[in-house]
Amino acid sequence: MLTKKQIRTVLDTIESMYPDAKCELNHQNPFELLVAVILSAQCTDALVNKVTVDLFKKYKTPEDYLHVPLEELQTDIKSIGLYRNKSKNIRKMCQTLIDQYNGEVPHSKTELEKLAGVGRKTANVVASVAFDEPAIAVDTHVERVSKRLGICRWKDTVKEVEHTLMQKIPKNEWSQTHHRLIFFGRYHCKSKNPQCDICPLLEICREGQKRMKHNQV
Repeated sequence: MLTKKQIRTVLDTIESMYPDAKCELNHQNPFELLVAVILSAQCTDALVNKVTVDLFKKYKTPEDYLHVPLEELQTDIKSIGLYRNKSKNIRKMCQTLIDQYNGEVPHSKTELEKLAGVGRKTANVVASVAFDEPAIAVDTHVERVSKRLGICRWKDTVKEVEHTLMQKIPKNEWSQTHHRLIFFGRYHCKSKNPQCDICPLLEICREGQKRMKHNQV
């Protein structure tokens, strides 16, 4: 596990690499963001953005998603994985927004998690990006980078990773660090081909050092 000083080095280094990291899901308001994040489960942001270009022109309010047959919505998002379940969840989510929240997206993470298709990660993303609430959403990139660098343990669950990051990172840095960790994992410390040979954090990354030694054998 990294020391407090080493974690500070990690945060500062990743900030220098990706100072402008931000949510890459295209959206114009909290409702569009919520739909986009639901669609992004087990799917790339790039593919979601291709779909939402037309989707958000057609559907602008929760009512719009309920005014078409389920099959039509499924066709509209068919290129995205798990589109059948996502279509059902989006419609259920929209109905709940209308019935309980006057058609508006709730700010509270607790309330967000009550919506269909919204888990802890989605709630954290929406609360952070849409409403500027401090949060760390642990997706596959954040989890992988945190474990590879030794901020968290390999055996930690997603919830434990989130808890550890919240403990070790200043609260006022949670949201921005979340985006920077995603960028670092998406574009540098990739799942299959991490760029260990040019990584500025190699000296304190045990996983990276192991990979480099293995490649030299």
